[in-house]
Amino acid sequence: MGELEDAVMTRVWKWNRPVTVREVLEDLQQERSIAYTTVMTVLDNLHQKGWVRRESEGRAYRYEAVSTRAAYAAALMNDAWSQSDNPAAALIAFFGMMSEEQRQALRDAIRIAQGPETPAPGPGSVPDGGER
Repeated sequence: MGELEDAVMTRVWKWNRPVTVREVLEDLQQERSIAYTTVMTVLDNLHQKGWVRRESEGRAYRYEAVSTRAAYAAALMNDAWSQSDNPAAALIAFFGMMSEEQRQALRDAIRIAQGPETPAPGPGSVPDGGER
């Protein structure tokens, strides 16, 4: 996703509701000079790429994100990792770039992804879960 596409998607994700070209345009114009047709083209491109869906409203469209920013970030990370010829080395390098806060978020995410911990077998239990 290019810089302008990211700026547009940032607003769509932040507002978390269907938006018009005009709304995005007015918000973007607070930071830069940009034309209505440029924003319309960017949203159309994002629609064609599958990042937003749109519904007709009169002569205009309302655009809504298909997935979250988190899902987009995950797809980028997965794509980059899958292109590595040494995934373990890529992960080690990535972890080395992370702040302590990011490493803690990773530990939390792993804990959540693994689900509730299974208690260790108690005395008298056998591997299949039955009692002796």
